[in-house]
Amino acid sequence: MNLTYNLVIFLIRVYTRVTCRIDAPDLQSVPQRGPLIIITNHTGQIEVPILVAYLYPRKFTGWAKAETWDNWFLRWVFTLWGAIPIHRGVADMKALKLALRALEQGYIFGLAPEGTRNKTGRLRRALPGTVIIALRSGAPILPVAHWGGEKFLSNLKRLKRTDFHIRVGKPFALRTEGVKVDAGIRQEIVDEMMSHLVRLLPADYHGEYANLGQRLETFTHYLDQLNN
Repeated sequence: MNLTYNLVIFLIRVYTRVTCRIDAPDLQSVPQRGPLIIITNHTGQIEVPILVAYLYPRKFTGWAKAETWDNWFLRWVFTLWGAIPIHRGVADMKALKLALRALEQGYIFGLAPEGTRNKTGRLRRALPGTVIIALRSGAPILPVAHWGGEKFLSNLKRLKRTDFHIRVGKPFALRTEGVKVDAGIRQEIVDEMMSHLVRLLPADYHGEYANLGQRLETFTHYLDQLNN
């Protein structure tokens, strides 16, 4: 990692400690090496900088909408972080190949199955495209849920600190042996993936998954341990 990257990580940690009260008792359980997909909910305000900074020195990347690179500052930050631009609404095979390559190189790849920012914090229905990289890579999947960040900007305007909570779930993998994975099955799989996030979130944040119940592990199974 270069000096600029280290400086940005330091500044994010200082800034978030001043503006937030971060409650993340099990973040240290995230494996320190090996390919890993983290799935998380997406309020789009501070969770990405916090995860990148507080999981450091783990190499962390993910997709970001290609339009982000139109903004010079965000282009600089996202390029520094090694984010991968993706064109939404099309089958962006280049973005998929770059993501798979990053996982092969031992990166954490962050995925937000909701596909877009959720300003309320309440879960949206996940998009099935998430399943493709999970199946293609075979990488273990770790649910990491957060809440409180949806209030960050409004709190900042009032000079109020934000209580930002992070919870890490159990790692799991997908199993689809003998199943024809079509569009309908991909939606079932991603809904089951979201069930692992739902279990980590307070009930007020369950949103579209409020009536999920105790979903059976049809397409997912827990892993005993990961590399640390």
